[in-house]
Amino acid sequence: MLDLDFTEEQEMLREMVRGVCAQHASGDVLRELEDDPDGVARDLWSQLAELGLLGLMLPEEHGGAGSTLLDGVVLYEELGRALAPVPHLESCVLSAGALLLAGSDDQVAEWVPGIAAGTSIVVPAWLEPGDGYSPAGVQLTARQDGDDVVLDGTKAHVRFASAADRLLVLARTGADPTAIDLFMVPTDAAGVALDQQHSLAADTQYRVTFDGVRVPATARIGDADSGWVTWSKVMEQAMVLVAAQANGGAEYALEITNQYAKDREQFDKPLGAFQAISHYLADARTSVDGSKLLTYEAAWADSTGRPLRRLAPMSKLFAGNTFRDVTAMAQQVFGGVGFTLEYEIQLYFRRAKQLQLSWNDSRRCEELVADVVLESA
Repeated sequence: MLDLDFTEEQEMLREMVRGVCAQHASGDVLRELEDDPDGVARDLWSQLAELGLLGLMLPEEHGGAGSTLLDGVVLYEELGRALAPVPHLESCVLSAGALLLAGSDDQVAEWVPGIAAGTSIVVPAWLEPGDGYSPAGVQLTARQDGDDVVLDGTKAHVRFASAADRLLVLARTGADPTAIDLFMVPTDAAGVALDQQHSLAADTQYRVTFDGVRVPATARIGDADSGWVTWSKVMEQAMVLVAAQANGGAEYALEITNQYAKDREQFDKPLGAFQAISHYLADARTSVDGSKLLTYEAAWADSTGRPLRRLAPMSKLFAGNTFRDVTAMAQQVFGGVGFTLEYEIQLYFRRAKQLQLSWNDSRRCEELVADVVLESA
């Protein structure tokens, strides 16, 4: 039976993460790290490592805690609430997940314990300029040359690339749409060039060019042409966590907007006393609560061995849209002052749109849900 109540231990986890983020990911820290070449809140990263939160969902035998996706949702709601600038999703979820799912014993032993400890950072290089989120969007080529593989092409929107030790590169190996492999590539390899991109969210991301980059064939993760299957699988849990991140951000944005509507007066009464404003806030509350329930259901399903193919993109789609819509409404309530740098709401508004477009945008999520719906029709 579906049980969405959090345990006492999960509530303690929430309190701990919220406290750490309040100390090491304040608004001042976020502003200082906007468009920063490194982009990682290093004090927060160190604290998350010390508390065992980097390896929260990684197996105990590799230095993790072996916790469930529900525990991860608790963590990510708080990371989203704080807009925490750390590569947890990129390194500890997606890259570590791919290694655990398809990597060799040597690859897992070399990288996963370091990822769990925070001493190693591995980030995915997935999207490409002008291409989409489907397997057809992967056009960077990988060709065999003796005992090596040579990579040529360009990746865009690679988050925290300059802070990473390795890039987890999705590369095309053949004409079949899913003929894609995953390769571990050093960020300082010959032929790799990093150029920082400046985004609406002012987060840290890079355009990475691969010009004849040579890596040994042993850098491949998994069997030949299996990369997209691996990537799709690890993306399922990632989408649920991104949904939780969006929900945490939407929750906090709504909280500060509610407070502003109580404190700010027009015509001798609070903004919240006006029916139009109060209805906006009520609609936002309904959307956030609905989004959280859908995300919790997805995490619960995973923790009980149920499939995520439908629930993962549904939760990401709903939460991404909710975060964006709630922060857009909040900007209207705050008015022009909400766009000034002194106010927090503009941080959340900009990050909401960025997150909506990241890790499968709305259109791609709709396609993934439709695939499952049509299969069962």
